[in-house]
Amino acid sequence: MLALRYRSRWQTAGGVLLVSALVIALLPDLHLIDLSKPFRLWDKLVHVLAFAFLTVWFSWQLARQSYWRIAVGLIAFGALIELIQSMVSYRTAEWMDMYADGVGITMGLMVALFGAGGWSVRMEQWLES
Repeated sequence: MLALRYRSRWQTAGGVLLVSALVIALLPDLHLIDLSKPFRLWDKLVHVLAFAFLTVWFSWQLARQSYWRIAVGLIAFGALIELIQSMVSYRTAEWMDMYADGVGITMGLMVALFGAGGWSVRMEQWLES
């Protein structure tokens, strides 16, 4: 972990993000968007963007040498979501969702490595000045 003054707040916000993602993933499909053949990629795009965001978020609190923990943790989180979705009658689990999660994690790690990592330290410094 980086030396953060508001570590518990960052961690709480991260927990809220994870719980929110899990709840959203388990909501019944409201058919607000037609996911027929031409739009089937919408679901995968949502997975990519959500996991990229989560990866960048957690990279804000960890040093570069710990980024592998983010990747492993979010892969496990994605697998947990798919496992739980397979247990409820109104959702389906798909391997391609986990692939999309992995793509998002990879993208998020690239963003973190190219400058977004450790952002919470800079934010705390800005708040204190």
